Amino acid sequence: MSNASEIIAKLWTMANKLRGTMNASEYKNYILPFMFYRYLSENQDEYLEKNGLDECYDVTDSEEKEDYLEEISRGIGYAIAPEYTWEQLVSKIENHQIKVRDFQDMLDSFNLNAKRNPVAEADFANVFSDINLGDARLGSNMSERAKVLNDVVLMVNDFTFKDDSGHDILGDVYEWLIGQFAAGAGKKGEEFYTPHEVSQVLAKIVTKDSKVDDTQFRVYDPAMGSGSLLLTVKNELLDGDKSGNVDFYGQELNTTTYNLARMNLMMHGINYRNMNLKRGDTLNADWPFAEREGMQVPLKFDAVVANPPYSAKWDIKDVNREKDTRFKGYGVAPASKADYAFVLHGLYHLDKTGTMAIELPHGVLFRGASEGKIRKNIIDSNLLDTVIGLPANLFYWTNIPTAVLVFKGREARRTKDILFIDASSEFVKGKSHNKLSSENIDKIIETYEKREDAEKYAHVATLDEIKENDYNLNISRYVDTFEAEKVTPLPQLTQELANVKQEIEESTDKLFEMLGELHRTTDEAQEELQKFMEMLKK
Repeated sequence: MSNASEIIAKLWTMANKLRGTMNASEYKNYILPFMFYRYLSENQDEYLEKNGLDECYDVTDSEEKEDYLEEISRGIGYAIAPEYTWEQLVSKIENHQIKVRDFQDMLDSFNLNAKRNPVAEADFANVFSDINLGDARLGSNMSERAKVLNDVVLMVNDFTFKDDSGHDILGDVYEWLIGQFAAGAGKKGEEFYTPHEVSQVLAKIVTKDSKVDDTQFRVYDPAMGSGSLLLTVKNELLDGDKSGNVDFYGQELNTTTYNLARMNLMMHGINYRNMNLKRGDTLNADWPFAEREGMQVPLKFDAVVANPPYSAKWDIKDVNREKDTRFKGYGVAPASKADYAFVLHGLYHLDKTGTMAIELPHGVLFRGASEGKIRKNIIDSNLLDTVIGLPANLFYWTNIPTAVLVFKGREARRTKDILFIDASSEFVKGKSHNKLSSENIDKIIETYEKREDAEKYAHVATLDEIKENDYNLNISRYVDTFEAEKVTPLPQLTQELANVKQEIEESTDKLFEMLGELHRTTDEAQEELQKFMEMLKK
């Protein structure tokens, strides 16, 4: 296999043959973790070879083995015992020496060794918890389940995840598979995946004018899903690929999705020391923060990105309007719609020179009541920078159009106006959903950077304009995309009608001549034909 697209095509075909009675969202809990286990095992092999520790796999003394495992854990954050390496797993399967119980022993061993390094424990603990070896859909008995698991392992082992130049593309293949599983999962796909081209729009915006030098770039996603948005931000940074230059923070409520994110980032080469991911309810309690003199101080970020669940319900009973400083001075979002709760949480963690881009349904632009008050307070605080309307049907799970809201830290805002971009009509139509082309994305970003009016596409609205519209941010109020129907001048219309009449008369005469030349027409038929032709001429 020479490139990612070839590997992906074959891997997906093989995966569909193995999937059996499971739907896509469930089957991912087997194929993706085994891809990750292979990555961890081979990464450990490389570490041992690089540090001259290859002999540890041959050690039989228990104490010496313990020392090796401790040393490995200190170096890479985890340790895989010699008997449970990927090479050993494949060998057992090929020699018909493995049982379902062996898979469980392998995972138990990994979880035990993950506790050796306290700094990395949170990154690796229970990362394989979604592999359910007792699931009846794997098979009705232990033998059938073992066969399915064996087939998955051998399928994952069948590929060399490097391109022709030797570049590792395992992370790219893994992320593409996440997208494919999201497409097959329908609405459930929204829990773990944001389409790449949408992620690019957000990532390009928050990294504009940003460069990683001696200072780490810090990015936070409070609803990170599988972590693809965080990785896209890294890819847009000038020096983002340099190890350790970007610090990643993310939080996710769903345990399965949280596991996907941990695996996704690590398979893209992110060191556990730069990965600060947490499973938890972002809105229920504030995170991330630092402890200083017994006080919780919110961490601030150069970039905040998010594509949170749209208009989700949330529990506001325990929200203390005075003590929860995330919402103080702005208001509390209604229990039926948490959109502005995510906005305010993100703003709370945005550095004074940072940028936040968050994707939300259009309702946040114009809904009233408590949301209207929050919107007014944010605008009056001069934090909202840009509103971008995207096309409908970009996602696998909904066909509604969405909007990207861009916020700037107080020191990053240089004006009090707000840029409106209507990109809703520019997309590439697909079979099941629409896509943004590279040209569509480039136009959005160029317009964002220029910050100028563009006919039927963009408008820079003054604060007075916003106030005149009662802080309603509906894009159509600021960007006029109305296409007037073309009016044909009366003289031109009269001439066109005359031309049509003449063409009809000429065609009728020609038809009459042709019919009149027929030799077998009766007198009665000729009479009827004459009446018909006279009627046409009228």
